[in-house]
Amino acid sequence: MIRLLTTRAPRPSNISAVHQKINSFVCSSLCGFSAQAANQTQQNPSSINRPSSHFDSHMYGALLQRCVQNDDPISAMGLHCKILKRGNCLDLFATNILLNVYVKAELLSEAETLFDEMPERNTISFVTLVQGYAQCLHFSEALGLFTRLHREGHELNPFVFTSILKVLVSMECAELGWNLHACIYKLGHESNAFIGTALIDAYSVCGCVDFAREVFDGIRCKDMVSWTGMVACYAENHFFQEALEAFSQMRLVGFKPNNFTFAGVFKACIGLEALDIAKGIHGCVLKTRYEYDLYVGVALLELYTKCGDTVSVQQIFEEIPKTDVIPWSFMISRFAQSDQSEKAVNLFCRMRQSFVVPNQYSFASALQACATLEDLDLGKQMHSLVLKVRLDADVFVSNALMAVYAKCGRIEDSLELFEKSLNRNDVSWNTMIVGYVNCGDAEKALSLFLEMLENRVQATEVTYSSVLCASAGLTALELGTQIHSLTLKTNYAENSVVHNALIDMYSKCGRISDARLVFDMMNERDEVSWNTMISGYSMCGLGMEALKIFQMMQDRGHKPNTLTFVGVLSACSNSGLLDEGQAYFSSMLQEYGIEPCIEHYSCMVWLLGRSGHLYKALKLIEEIPFKPSVMVWRALLGACVIHKNVELGRMSAQRILEMEPEDDATHVLLSNMYATARRWDNVTAIRQSMKKKGMKKKPGLSWIENQGRVHYFSAGDTSHPDMKVINGILEWLNVRTRRAGFVPDCNAVLLDVDTKEKERLLWVHSERLALAFALYRTSSGSQIRIIKNLRICVDCHAAMKLISKIVQRDIIIRDMNRFHDFHDGICSCGDYW
Repeated sequence: MIRLLTTRAPRPSNISAVHQKINSFVCSSLCGFSAQAANQTQQNPSSINRPSSHFDSHMYGALLQRCVQNDDPISAMGLHCKILKRGNCLDLFATNILLNVYVKAELLSEAETLFDEMPERNTISFVTLVQGYAQCLHFSEALGLFTRLHREGHELNPFVFTSILKVLVSMECAELGWNLHACIYKLGHESNAFIGTALIDAYSVCGCVDFAREVFDGIRCKDMVSWTGMVACYAENHFFQEALEAFSQMRLVGFKPNNFTFAGVFKACIGLEALDIAKGIHGCVLKTRYEYDLYVGVALLELYTKCGDTVSVQQIFEEIPKTDVIPWSFMISRFAQSDQSEKAVNLFCRMRQSFVVPNQYSFASALQACATLEDLDLGKQMHSLVLKVRLDADVFVSNALMAVYAKCGRIEDSLELFEKSLNRNDVSWNTMIVGYVNCGDAEKALSLFLEMLENRVQATEVTYSSVLCASAGLTALELGTQIHSLTLKTNYAENSVVHNALIDMYSKCGRISDARLVFDMMNERDEVSWNTMISGYSMCGLGMEALKIFQMMQDRGHKPNTLTFVGVLSACSNSGLLDEGQAYFSSMLQEYGIEPCIEHYSCMVWLLGRSGHLYKALKLIEEIPFKPSVMVWRALLGACVIHKNVELGRMSAQRILEMEPEDDATHVLLSNMYATARRWDNVTAIRQSMKKKGMKKKPGLSWIENQGRVHYFSAGDTSHPDMKVINGILEWLNVRTRRAGFVPDCNAVLLDVDTKEKERLLWVHSERLALAFALYRTSSGSQIRIIKNLRICVDCHAAMKLISKIVQRDIIIRDMNRFHDFHDGICSCGDYW
């Protein structure tokens, strides 16, 4: 019994000290009580003839009452021991006091034992234990005790109803208040202010505002608590105008608002965006001196935060008392959620210096700021503090910790926290799925999604958008389509976030028609919807379609942003729309007030360079108002490789290597450019330099999905189990294409070997191996989908066009830049890529 109390009171040095304290208290109290009793005996001699048990009960009852007043459960327990030794001489009144002591100390087992051993009980006994159960969140036991009270015929007074209504609200079963309301009405308690206010609270939680108002109107003598309950009911259920009207009526009948009233009224002002009214009520707060109240202070913080008045927010925060964690948590969360992570972290540190112990919400917000900043060291320090205050089991904190480690690239640590967590919710699963998607491990993300469904955890819009992103990354159309089917069975079928992810998935899987179908079916489109559709058309080489969507976006009243123009300029560069691209680039600042960023300049450099205007592209780079990035110079280098401008390409490569000396792609492009110009000495020098630096050329890979399994192929690969069949099909294709007039472009082989060897090497490129496999394994007439990690070469592009006509199959190849849809001898890119 003593061990349980040590969690609520300072730990005594030893057990004997506790006994000494109890004996000292009892002796001093008995002496005082004996003196008082002796004095009463002199004044009233007849009291000597009272039974000793009644006298003992009266005396112990007074002592127990003193324990309640002093909040001293240890002394009460000592008294209880002495009472038991003397034969348990307590009457019902004194026993109820002792029961209340145990309930307040959260010693529920002792309270239950005492209650069960009581020879008689009344309503107060039951209500006291009901409140104890509610305090310890044992709601079902509280309801069971209420049923027993009613069954045993005890009085159902206002305290019974208010207590049990609070239990129903706490256990989120406020709708059961209907049944109690009927009982209250039968007993004639409907006009009681205490019961009425409790009913208003219950109906408020259920959203039954009209019933709450009927209860309020039926209260005969409305007090401040009743009015405040009605104002809060309106405010919490978004009846903001009615909340302000109730507040005005309350003032007219002469009631002065309290701190809870003001908090509800400020919530209504926020909902109505009525800043002028809120400022008037703020003046009333200042007159009544409630500005230093915790609830009013937090409501004011929320009000001025929503209004964007950061100066007033800071001023109010500095003025209100900050001994409680709530205002600190509020400010930290607002900073973390408004992309002011540095301020959030600094405020958290200041809170610690003020000796305020963080709660789970302040930790979660501060960790969110750490994740945004990708500050691993600070995240680790907070993790240590979380362990010290024993909040690591809290689901909000553990989820925030997972996010920190995932954002900082420590996904293994996130997984360890996830697996150890005993209180996972949908956010826990989503955090891990998003973490794996961001880390590029789409397969693990999808595996976790399947596990989530197996554990019967309800997926959310974040879940579906993340796994659709993972499917898009893998170009796993079949899986993406299955996930689409899942969303149709849920409430997220019309969700804009999920729709945007579906447009992205279908676009990246080359099914632009399906992406457009999803787009057209959307009831409401946001900027992300328009941008995703524009980018989808751009990726598929349908530049004019992308520009049509851009025009439609403006016609519908949506203002383009920075990302919109990235998609538009990318569409122009992928389709060779030079005039249109230059016009849109010029209009960004002039018409839309959008300052071009590095992505816009990169698109323009590629557009100019790919169109053959290499020196115009160079001039544009020189006019960039900030330092050009590697991305811009890579665009120019790629254009130089296509147009075989060795000198300008060499200069571009030099600029790239000054910024990133270990960039293997630049070495390879430079080597390819020299090889195209037959400058084999330069090729040899670059390859030796790469070997010396330990760099390797990125191997060309192609892969294809078949029956839920992904098959990978590399150039010249002989490891696949179906290799004999693949070689046979390739030989057949070689013969058929030659008969159709196909002549291999040996310039695509950048090796110093003879023509025959070059032709052989061309026919074992990775995309041709994947194509042969698809012709063997997939059904006749079905679409063939191949993914490639590098740019498709000129010879393979020409071969694929002819093969699509020979085999009468649609062949879709997604290379590192875009989609190529080969149909009946024609490619969707128009031979411009």
